[in-house]
Amino acid sequence: MWAASDRTEESNTANWILQHPVFQQMKDLQDRDSEQLHAAFLAYMDLTEVRRWTDVSCVRSPELQLVLLEAKEKDGAPAHTVLPLPSHRSLSHRSVRHALDRGLPVLLCAVASDSTLVYQRMTDGLVTPDPPAGPFQDVGRRQHRKRRQKC
Repeated sequence: MWAASDRTEESNTANWILQHPVFQQMKDLQDRDSEQLHAAFLAYMDLTEVRRWTDVSCVRSPELQLVLLEAKEKDGAPAHTVLPLPSHRSLSHRSVRHALDRGLPVLLCAVASDSTLVYQRMTDGLVTPDPPAGPFQDVGRRQHRKRRQKC
């Protein structure tokens, strides 16, 4: 009797993602690509439960045939589009262009098979990187060179 009860509990625990209301909502938006749905759900959980972003919602992209997320980093902040994809999935220039054309800042969320998530900010064009932060001093190369002695 205990074994049957344990199996039922394990089954419910293993399927909690499939039973989650947000996963069901994502599935209603796009049912063809289960890997992308899984990636979108993991990104949703990370944004809401770990990073505590607000107003996280699921949006269907008919051009990309993907589920995107829209979210705010904090109340009053501008919304971002999050493009969640499995890390092995390739991304075309057309896909990037469609995501950028939505008019919101875009974060690409690469989801690895071990559920590791990596976010990459995408921009329309090249952006100059911020200078490094910290107490760095610019030490010229010549300062450390030894002068050759003439014999």
